[in-house]
Amino acid sequence: MRRSLNFVFTVLFVMRVPDWNNIRFCSGLPASKGDGGPVDNDHMVRHHSYEEVLDFMDRVHRRCPDITHLYNLTGNPDTTVEGRRLAVIVISDHPERHEIGEPEFKYVANMHGNEVVGRELLLDLMRYMCDEYLTGNKDIQKLIKITRIHFMPSMNPDGWEKANRQVGAKSWLVGRANAQGIDLNRNFPDLNRIAYSHEGTASENNHLLRDAVINNAELAPETKMVIQWLMKIPFVSSANLHGGDLVANYPYDESRTGKAQEYTKCPDDATFRYLAHSYAEKHASMAKHHPKCDITDDDDFTEDGGITNGAEWYSVKRGMQDFNYLSSNCFEITLELGCNKFPEASDLIKYWNDNRDALLNYMWMSHIGVKGKVTNENGDPIADAVIHVKNLTNGEDIDHDITSAHDGDYWRLLIPGRYKVTACALPKYGCLSKEVTVENPDHSEAKEVPFILPRKNNLASDDDDEEFDLKQSVDDELHINEVRQLLADYYRNLAAKNK
Repeated sequence: MRRSLNFVFTVLFVMRVPDWNNIRFCSGLPASKGDGGPVDNDHMVRHHSYEEVLDFMDRVHRRCPDITHLYNLTGNPDTTVEGRRLAVIVISDHPERHEIGEPEFKYVANMHGNEVVGRELLLDLMRYMCDEYLTGNKDIQKLIKITRIHFMPSMNPDGWEKANRQVGAKSWLVGRANAQGIDLNRNFPDLNRIAYSHEGTASENNHLLRDAVINNAELAPETKMVIQWLMKIPFVSSANLHGGDLVANYPYDESRTGKAQEYTKCPDDATFRYLAHSYAEKHASMAKHHPKCDITDDDDFTEDGGITNGAEWYSVKRGMQDFNYLSSNCFEITLELGCNKFPEASDLIKYWNDNRDALLNYMWMSHIGVKGKVTNENGDPIADAVIHVKNLTNGEDIDHDITSAHDGDYWRLLIPGRYKVTACALPKYGCLSKEVTVENPDHSEAKEVPFILPRKNNLASDDDDEEFDLKQSVDDELHINEVRQLLADYYRNLAAKNK
């Protein structure tokens, strides 16, 4: 569950697009191929320790070596305070590399060490997808073929160890934080304040932290590793698995005015509601009337189909969900998977049965909207092109742009409707716009909308781009440099105030 501790940060950032095909992964996980035998016959009726989680992931990899890849997050340091690694398994038809046009998806669990259901569900899910792939499940095979899927069963393995050492009933708070006592979901850079200050201005509305070299001791090792992971891989969509309630929570988490409870829309509010509903409606009871987890009125989410705006529920500063949205192209929601944070092992199979279809369905959401590749007239990819969208159905611009990745590919999550999609790579290249209709048929890939951008000096006129000029912010490279300086000054002043 999401609650509160505030930490000041200073960040040195470099504005560039990384090449995720050359990421250095740690070699802390075994990767040998075996005989492909059963993974774990009793895995759904017990909790797994850190060592057992790694062993389980390795067994899945050995059973399905052609569609899985194991790696650990890296950073400075590369481990938690107690020396554990943040382990990830990838499931895809080419799991060791990014494929152009293929969206990257992630599930992250156990951010709060005492919220363990998501940790066990991801073990169940990786085993299930491996088995179903081998037995010929066409839907699973298609999902694996067209998506690169990353599962991190535990973001806070140190906290889990502390929670698990308790005898008898588990405390609501013991093990929530990491080994330093830091709540990891209150430890990310607060980009919301920057985003809110930019609203209605010509300043940047996306990628407010492009890449990070973090020199702040108040950022936990786990936070640093996740930030660098997010900056290295072009994730499209994500969910953060929590416990303590039963609801799908979507941005913004931090209220705009500072109130404790206030519905705070992000520019993609409709899309995030669509994403949250896609999980809640496939869950066995999340969208239906069910016993509430506490006695307050804040806990009844069934009137809205089992979903909630984070800030309307209660405002959270420096959470991972909003950070994903404001620092990258990644759309993340938070899934509260049940009232009991650390249930009895005998209850885990019910959690799996309740969540399996929802977990699978949500991964398909990385294929809604439009996708494509941005190139120049020679076919060379254009990285960091800005993709802006205007909703022609309601006539409103969506004031959150995404950018093309290293190979020029992009993905823009959208709900069904009519849109004007514009790609720009000023000042070197011009802008082009295309009108598209998005339908989002079930279990299908996003609509292809490629762009070939002409060099700016080859354009006879900019009249076609008069309606859309990225709010005149990318029209002048000097202005971008001013924005960078403003961000640097912001961080410097914030640090000085809190010394």
